[in-house]
Amino acid sequence: MLFEYKTIEKPVENVLLKEKGSKFIGFAYPVNNEEELKKALEKMKAEHPKATHHCYAFRIGLNGENYRANDDGEPSGSAGLPIYNQLLANEITNTLVVSVRYYGGTKLGVSGLVKAYKESAKLTLEEANIVVKELEIEIKIQFNFNQQNIIFTLLSKYDAKIVNFDSQEKASIIANIKLKHQNEIAKSLKNIQFVDYKFSG
Repeated sequence: MLFEYKTIEKPVENVLLKEKGSKFIGFAYPVNNEEELKKALEKMKAEHPKATHHCYAFRIGLNGENYRANDDGEPSGSAGLPIYNQLLANEITNTLVVSVRYYGGTKLGVSGLVKAYKESAKLTLEEANIVVKELEIEIKIQFNFNQQNIIFTLLSKYDAKIVNFDSQEKASIIANIKLKHQNEIAKSLKNIQFVDYKFSG
């Protein structure tokens, strides 16, 4: 089972490539879902409304199972696919790469376009910091107030991030834990009396 994936740390914008008068401007955004993807594309189109083409490719999901390559009016397979192949070459997912083209008057031909879009995506991703992220899952634990030390000690042992702590008589805590620790945490909690827990996400 996969517990981690590679992606880019933060957005990269305005990486310029010139080819026979045409300008290709590269962008890369970390995206975790369709909504973030849509926002990133809208932002970029708003910044470059006069561009001839906004070609892009993205991969979302642990194995990049949600993906698309879009030629945006360029000849089929000449833009989106070369961009997509750079995502594969870098083995990254949850990433959107866009190449915005301003046509410069000289036709590049299909092979010229493939080369230019590939180069644009490659240069853009070279500017990005590629990081490994660990998958997380949310846990909600309910326990008696006097047990909070035991619970906090357990969570800190596994490097959990506390999202919310409600300290009533019957206390509850919501935390994000690394997916790879799920079984060990569950095992430890099972051995403590008066404790309920459930995982979500």
